[in-house]
Amino acid sequence: MRREFKEPGRPRPDLVIGREELFAGAREQLSRGGSVLVHGSAGIGKSTVLRALAAEYDESARTVLRCSATESESHLPFLALTDLLGLVMDEVSDQLPAPQRTALESALTGRGESTLQRDGLALRLAVLSTLRALATKGPVLIVADDLQWLDPASVELLGFAARRLGEMPVRMLCAVRTSTDPHGHEQDRYLRASPPDTLALRVAPLSRAHVAELLENRGYTGLPRSTVRDIHRTSGGNPLFALELGRALADSSTPPRPGEPLPVPTSLRTLVLNRLDMLSAEARRTLLVASAGARPTVALLRAAGRENAEAETARAVELGLLAPEREGPGVRFAHPLVSAALYAEATAQERRAAHAALSTAAVDPIERARHLALATQGTDPQVAARLGEAAAVARDRGAPSVAAELGLLSARHTPADATPGPDERRLQAAEDALTAGENDLGRDIAREVLTRASEPAERVRAWMVVIDAAGQSLAEVDAVYPQVLADAGDDPRLLGLVRYQLAWRALVLEGDFAQSREEAARAAELAGRAEDRRTELLALAFQAQAEILMGHPDAPMTIKRALKEPQDPQLACHHNGAGATRFRWLMMSDQLGEARATITSLLREVRRRGMVESEVHYVRFLAETELRSGHCGRALDLAREGYVLARDSGIGEGASAMLTSLAEAAGGDVERARALAREAADRAEQDGDLMYLSRALGALGHAQLVAGDAPGTVQSLRRVRELEDGLGVNDPARGRWHGDLAEALVRVGELAEAQDVIDVTRQQALRLGRESVLAVLDRAEALVRAARGEQDAAVRQLTSAQDRLAKLGYGLEEARAAYALAGLRVLSQGLARPGTPPPGSYDEASRLFRRCRALPWLRQVEEASVVPAPPPQPAIAPSALDALAVLAATERQVAELVMEGATNREIAGRLYISVKTVEATLTRVYRKLGIRSRVDIVRLAAGHRTN
Repeated sequence: MRREFKEPGRPRPDLVIGREELFAGAREQLSRGGSVLVHGSAGIGKSTVLRALAAEYDESARTVLRCSATESESHLPFLALTDLLGLVMDEVSDQLPAPQRTALESALTGRGESTLQRDGLALRLAVLSTLRALATKGPVLIVADDLQWLDPASVELLGFAARRLGEMPVRMLCAVRTSTDPHGHEQDRYLRASPPDTLALRVAPLSRAHVAELLENRGYTGLPRSTVRDIHRTSGGNPLFALELGRALADSSTPPRPGEPLPVPTSLRTLVLNRLDMLSAEARRTLLVASAGARPTVALLRAAGRENAEAETARAVELGLLAPEREGPGVRFAHPLVSAALYAEATAQERRAAHAALSTAAVDPIERARHLALATQGTDPQVAARLGEAAAVARDRGAPSVAAELGLLSARHTPADATPGPDERRLQAAEDALTAGENDLGRDIAREVLTRASEPAERVRAWMVVIDAAGQSLAEVDAVYPQVLADAGDDPRLLGLVRYQLAWRALVLEGDFAQSREEAARAAELAGRAEDRRTELLALAFQAQAEILMGHPDAPMTIKRALKEPQDPQLACHHNGAGATRFRWLMMSDQLGEARATITSLLREVRRRGMVESEVHYVRFLAETELRSGHCGRALDLAREGYVLARDSGIGEGASAMLTSLAEAAGGDVERARALAREAADRAEQDGDLMYLSRALGALGHAQLVAGDAPGTVQSLRRVRELEDGLGVNDPARGRWHGDLAEALVRVGELAEAQDVIDVTRQQALRLGRESVLAVLDRAEALVRAARGEQDAAVRQLTSAQDRLAKLGYGLEEARAAYALAGLRVLSQGLARPGTPPPGSYDEASRLFRRCRALPWLRQVEEASVVPAPPPQPAIAPSALDALAVLAATERQVAELVMEGATNREIAGRLYISVKTVEATLTRVYRKLGIRSRVDIVRLAAGHRTN
């Protein structure tokens, strides 16, 4: 009989977001019979994790015992013990010795005067005996939440029993509140109430992406990413705090202005400031000044007029409002929410006074200007000018997000008739927001300006922000292009900007390379006439990119034009600038070493400048460079880093998913690779982005090939071929899917189509000098030849392809050639029939894949190296083999293997073709030999056997 107590509410899936690693560790521990203690700060999600794990594992337990306490009940002795054992006493009481039963019943019912001092030993043994008695009838699961509030007597008794249960099937699943310090060891004392093998798992704060997902799932949709960033920072990744802040924002009629903190609801203020009343009024003012500062120190507080700052902050540390600072003179709040709540508690006048004090005390010009703005009411041209200067400093320091905030503060204090005007300052802030990766903030600012702007230059500039903020999702803003053209009129400078955006539209939405190249060339000409060098450089870089993908002969010359001086320093490292275009050219031209040096330098510069969107692109580009070079482990690390960055910023998520798929297929998890590729394809479909749709489907086809799904590969890559033919992509070095398609076609028996893919692609690669593509095509063609029975020619072609790929530095492609070569050599020696390949057959392929850390490929090699030997078969007589002379090479190989007793699946594995191809081949064999089934083939062989 199985009993359940206090049936837990099943946790909603959104409440366990971001806990995958913790759940994996807990599940592994529980599955082997161990116990788990989860711990973390208040609101971090311990109870949620506990309920979710209990819901998973209580089905496997015969008896589930539960308890949960509150602070107000922690003084009541034996209360937790009553929750745990009160309802099972009837089941086990007759199995307990009388002294133990009496002591336990007295403790659980409260009818006697049982105490640990008087009945200590009897009570301890009674709890142990009860758990043992329950465990003899089946597994027991103890679920205990909020251990910190359990009464001491229950904790002592539970710990005594837990330490002595030995191999009994009793597991404990507990949660306890500990401090926010990840290096603290408060949980250690609670482990004494758990079995010796208990695993302690800390519930960590959520990442920004997980906070965004949590808010979205709870219905707080449409929040700008900058707001989500502020929620994450203020909540410290605490899900309870994040949801409360999200609710406060949803309830607020007006969002906070730049420089202002998030609204902190009363519930959270009470939670984190319950000790504030123990501070003096002066100490509270000191903490308010600290909460208003960006990086407060005791020295800064003194300079701001807080003479007793050292003693007052020390007292705040004692009360848990500030964290002890072990290194340096900084003043750090125990949690970011404490600072936000303190600031929210203060009146507007008190806040302005704190900022006024810091505006003179701060050393940094950016901080001084920010505090001056927040201390000033109304418009003030001098304050606006200082803020504008501070924004320029922040921009130069590589802090565009700070520059955007300062720019908006400057606009707020700029008089309507000033030059530059408030909207001009807002547009500069919007452009800074784009640089910082805060596209939604930039878009919202620009759209606000458009509601009142009348000057063409100002309107076109705002439209450019709106279009740029859309990223790859240009379909969302497609309707604005006619309005932008109308606003530009016949001004060549404005028309140059618009034509540049139309070039992107033609490429992304129409998939028309010729038109996009033409629009880019027109944009460059217009910008040159207007002496707008920045737009001219952007247009030339885009024109060169289109020409590269088209295989246009003018591409090298256009790149040179885009690299000519004078250059715009920021544009020189921008992901749409000439430097990035040159990197793509180097990659497609097999100059991997120079490509790596180029992208590494560009990545370093955009990180220095805080250009988040460019950083997302360049991390992906560097990962691609490492992948091409055969450094699969390094590529996978970079790709995963870029994918997290893309998700956090909301920029380039589809492209990052696509590249991460390729990296996973090369060095990680093939199933993960397929899932990511499908995600990338879905995003591209939704965005109407034909360019990235072909790349995503190429990644999907590659993952399917690595997973052994040749038909799926053919389906995906046939569509890529159709898309790129329609787009006019004539450079096979762009997607490099052609060899995979040809190889998959060989596996499914479509040799003619495979050869056609090779022939057409070879013409393009020869014209453009794409040596690595040619070598990969030779590798694929060798498989075609082998399938046709031309074993010697195939081996020679594969050997040459492997050597050339090695010289070019394509480590993974070299290893794939070695793998195919080993397989062909085994086949050509007649050793691929049922049996075990001789030792060493795949040694070189294994060595090369290990060097690359290409784990999925290495697993394939290991499987190919060890083939179970079937029962010995009688030899096939020469006369029986003569009967097969009418068959083609592949048909003959299939028939011979059938004669030897191989199944269709075994034949497919030995000949590197699909089971479907084996079946189709056998149909042709039956027709040519005038027989009906594989049984007739066996009879044919049996009828011609030698004695």
